[in-house]
Amino acid sequence: MSVQERKQRERAERERLIVATARELAEQQGWDAVTTRRLAERIEYSQPVLYSHFHGKREIIGAVALQGASEMAVAMRAATAAADGPRARVTALARAYLAFAERHPAVYDALFQLDGGLAYAQEDTPEPLKDAFAALLECLSEVAGDGVRPELFTETFWASLHGLATLTRAGRLPPEDTERRTELLVDRLAML
Repeated sequence: MSVQERKQRERAERERLIVATARELAEQQGWDAVTTRRLAERIEYSQPVLYSHFHGKREIIGAVALQGASEMAVAMRAATAAADGPRARVTALARAYLAFAERHPAVYDALFQLDGGLAYAQEDTPEPLKDAFAALLECLSEVAGDGVRPELFTETFWASLHGLATLTRAGRLPPEDTERRTELLVDRLAML
């Protein structure tokens, strides 16, 4: 292995460490606790080393969001692959989405609430974000209905899931009714 290859590998490993540490800290204490000083202390590198990878917290949030988008896409595809029939797939998709939001609140915030400097629904949208939307679209396009653009239906269904996740987490909706809300969403919006 050349010196250049080793340096690239070490740089990539430091970047993974920074992202993993930021994510862990945000999940434990919230995003306000994630500062470059605190991250530098935790990973045992100087702040200038941190800034050589990310220009600030915004870029770190973006990196966590991209990682989270990939994980969410995998979770949704795994859930829908195990389901039989359109209704079961849409229900599994909704449950997987809501479960991801509940299990990973800081990642969910990085994806949908915080400014990570990422472009959404644009030509230059990063691939992990496009893939997470594609995971929704793959399942929901089969139930969009006649005369309805699958992308538009997917955006509407996704907005409903996001509202349920956000309002439940904020204590605006009682969590004990999550399953019933999911059933209503599938039954009435997807008309399954």
